[in-house]
Amino acid sequence: MGGVAGSGASGGGVTADFWCDPVCPYTWIAAQWLREVALVRPVRVRLRLMSLQVLNEGREVDPEDPDGEWGAYLRAPVRACAAVEQRYGQGALDRFYRALGVRLHHRGEWDGIERALSDAGLPRDVAAAAWTTEYDAVIRASHARAVALVGEDVGTPVVAVGPVAFFGPVVSPAPRGEAAGQLWDGALMTASVPGFYELRRPAAAEPDFGPEPG
Repeated sequence: MGGVAGSGASGGGVTADFWCDPVCPYTWIAAQWLREVALVRPVRVRLRLMSLQVLNEGREVDPEDPDGEWGAYLRAPVRACAAVEQRYGQGALDRFYRALGVRLHHRGEWDGIERALSDAGLPRDVAAAAWTTEYDAVIRASHARAVALVGEDVGTPVVAVGPVAFFGPVVSPAPRGEAAGQLWDGALMTASVPGFYELRRPAAAEPDFGPEPG
């Protein structure tokens, strides 16, 4: 199956499951980092879906307005991703997420779902599913798998390699080349230590997306 991995993902390597909500800017940066990792480490990345809206249901930080219109707007990208995956498979989801991330985060086109579908070579009418609950059960099931691995007090992204899973990394900008590989090595090693659960330091003011992916 496809994933955000590049040509470095080869036989004999590992598969990393990467849970994402496409509206999250830092998750998009992490996806760019993983593409770099796949060029310098034998890692194949498989996209999974989770939803910050689902995570925040019933919480005071829930961003949905009383009418649910803003919530539906924030849910639309992940619903579109679920529709693509269910109808066309992992390879199509990879292409669409890549195109959608460029439209949303680099260009600020939050109405760009149909254009991203075209960019990915997919039918634009798939976008209709973004405004329905047709694939919500699929999203919730995938989201539940991520939460079962890392708990409900985190967000996206979530990365899992076999029994090792962690939230993050939250990094900006995405490391490139061997620096990306070193971050991968360190994150996986740290998350493998029994009892370890957190490292933090002050964040930059704004996410740095770097150049648009080619």
